[in-house]
Amino acid sequence: MEQSLIRNFCIIAHIDHGKSTLADRLLELTGTISKRDMKQQLLDTMDLERERGITIKLQPVRMNYESHQLNLIDTPGHVDFSYEVSRSLEACEGALLVVDATQGIQAQTLANVYLAMAADLTIIPVLNKIDLPAADVDRVSAEVVSLLGCRREEILEISAKTGKGVDNVLERIIKDVPAPKGITEAETRALIFDSYYDDYRGVILYVRIVDGKINKSDQITMMATKANGIALEVGSLSPSMSPNSSLETGEIGYIVTNLKSTRQAKVGDTVTLTSNQTTIPLAGYKDVKPFVYAGFFPTSNEYYNVLKDAVEKLSLSDSALQFSPENSPVLGFGVRIGFLGLLHMEIVKERLEREYNLELILTNPSTDYHIMMTDGEEIDIRSAAELPDVSKVLEIKEPWINGEVVVPQDYVGAVIQLFSSKRGVQKNISYVDELAVITFEAPLANLLTDFYDQLKTVTSGFGTFNYELTNYRTEDLVKVDFYVAGDIVEALSIIVHRSESQKIGRDVVKKLKEVIPRQQFKVALQAGIGGKFIAREDVSSYRKDVTAKLYGGDVTRRRKLLEKQKKGKERMKRFGSVDIPPEAFTVLLKKD
Repeated sequence: MEQSLIRNFCIIAHIDHGKSTLADRLLELTGTISKRDMKQQLLDTMDLERERGITIKLQPVRMNYESHQLNLIDTPGHVDFSYEVSRSLEACEGALLVVDATQGIQAQTLANVYLAMAADLTIIPVLNKIDLPAADVDRVSAEVVSLLGCRREEILEISAKTGKGVDNVLERIIKDVPAPKGITEAETRALIFDSYYDDYRGVILYVRIVDGKINKSDQITMMATKANGIALEVGSLSPSMSPNSSLETGEIGYIVTNLKSTRQAKVGDTVTLTSNQTTIPLAGYKDVKPFVYAGFFPTSNEYYNVLKDAVEKLSLSDSALQFSPENSPVLGFGVRIGFLGLLHMEIVKERLEREYNLELILTNPSTDYHIMMTDGEEIDIRSAAELPDVSKVLEIKEPWINGEVVVPQDYVGAVIQLFSSKRGVQKNISYVDELAVITFEAPLANLLTDFYDQLKTVTSGFGTFNYELTNYRTEDLVKVDFYVAGDIVEALSIIVHRSESQKIGRDVVKKLKEVIPRQQFKVALQAGIGGKFIAREDVSSYRKDVTAKLYGGDVTRRRKLLEKQKKGKERMKRFGSVDIPPEAFTVLLKKD
């Protein structure tokens, strides 16, 4: 198709502001989907996405309207997938910024607006859910005007659910979003903005053709991974696959390849023709590295191979997923998996449990640390159990993040207090109409378990949070070990700042006391740093009444039985083992 008639755009918004519902209405209005085939959140193909009301996997779709070709990308709204969102924005010339008229601007809205501005996109502001009784159109419009510097009349007011005002959105896309400006005769360059693995067809790429074109059966090369493949089929999504003979300059579509894993064709990579390769790859590619790690163990060791195969299959379509085998004396064989964030971890856990019928035990999530040894060697560790002998460690570096919290002005004090309790440093406060935007720095490890829940608590549910990894800093970090009945349990060990070690040690042994069952003998639960104990709780023993059968008689008989019981308990204490339940490994995730 002629480039002047193509419009490539995406929808950006915070979670649950109505992106997928708006996409449904656009598909209906343009006749891409018949009324009979229509269902809610059509582009959210996973059950998980529908249940949670969030987009996890981005989805492109082609629509035809008034002789124009409209290519829409429905992007995820969560911070964990911000790199994928940034690549999708690079594949477009325009963006619909959807803001919920009842909730207003939130952290992820701001983050995505900054990404769209960095990609130099034309932003069309859209106010959604104006039909709801709680909608405050004037207040939220003022926030949008303050954020974008646009005029009030430029904001489109719609209800994606009822379809009110959605036809104006299509008109604005054709009028305001610029057409692609690729060079048809140049060497082929296509941007991969998503890729997934199909069990029957291999790796399928979603691409935007920037220059040149790709025909069916062309030999293709990925510039970053150096992988070669064949374009077995090319075409567009509307929203099901419709094959064409080629993908032209400026178009968005899919390529079915003969590649075996998405690791060979990563998001952000440049596809070119093997016979006529370009030397200039498209800018912005980076290798996404996970920075949250957790151990996944099956409830019974006989399911270890099922778990391993399941993780391998998932990693074929999720190149950010990294895993390695792990062995724990208590939990047996398992897998340590790296994630982009806590939502990513939750989704992978749920998919493993649903799609592969697995029951899983998760260990406390941790981040990775850079260790500098006294002999000058630098190593990376992903769990406290991997920390080498402390006498050989020169320094430990932990990851820090730059965060941004958006809250109503009344809650600023509570949020700043929350940062300081997490060793965070508040950097700046700016205001967008009624809202305060607070930027801060904090160690990632302190935000892993329940920061988001605490933020929602102190801000009555209004606070939203967005972050990006910045650097690794040397801190006074120590490894806290936990002992059950004198035996160290490596899977419970954690790395924390020395100033917080005593409090965390006390909190964890208290929580362990609640979950470890009572035995016939007293069980000591201890927290220690390098052999020096810093906290202790005791699980008291069951006491069997051995004197119940005595009726009167000499008191020495009673003493004799109690002495015998005491000796038995001492022997049990030496040889008895404590069965540690699975809940003990997630005590740090337990809310107070």
